[in-house]
Amino acid sequence: MSKALASLRLDLNDHPVGCNLLPEKFTIPELLRLYETILGEALDRRNFQRRILALDILERLKEFKTGGPHKAPFLYRFDSKKYSKALKQGFKLDW
Repeated sequence: MSKALASLRLDLNDHPVGCNLLPEKFTIPELLRLYETILGEALDRRNFQRRILALDILERLKEFKTGGPHKAPFLYRFDSKKYSKALKQGFKLDW
């Protein structure tokens, strides 16, 4: 396992990740896949969405992701002020 991945896994429960690893606008399923890739295991989609949105570091946009075969999901972006605050203060998430 690379040192970068090991570091991400250690920080994952205490600090938000994704701001520099995702495009500016992303969907919750894209963020979920990022967390699953880092953790190396599948997470429950509904539980993940509820917990991530409860952190209040995301801003839901009035835009949808288009081009998929299913209902178009909302796009989100990180709220830079709240994200920075969460990075400094940390939080506790147990996956």
